[in-house]
Amino acid sequence: MSVLERTPPHPDVSAFDLQQVLEALVDPVRRGIVTQLASSGEDIACGGFDLTVSKSTATHHFKVLREAGVIRQYYVGTSRMNALRRADMDTAFPGLLDAITLAHGSRRSPA
Repeated sequence: MSVLERTPPHPDVSAFDLQQVLEALVDPVRRGIVTQLASSGEDIACGGFDLTVSKSTATHHFKVLREAGVIRQYYVGTSRMNALRRADMDTAFPGLLDAITLAHGSRRSPA
């Protein structure tokens, strides 16, 4: 199996849909994934996230984010890596990711 066959499909930036992106980002687990990617500055393997859900539920959340265009997934060996599509998201919806990660981070901090 080639790398291209293992790489899941990703929407082109021209096909991003604001409703789909907002629906993807409404879930706190998915916002947590996005926030972790944004703060890490590096791509993260699926198993490298701090998540409070089962592996199968996490897989669903990654798929929703990928299909909305928020993340890109690819393989390195047997690890499925996740990358935040910041440049593409900023092109389609300027400032949205910054607003989401800032709001999510401030809610997680003690008052």
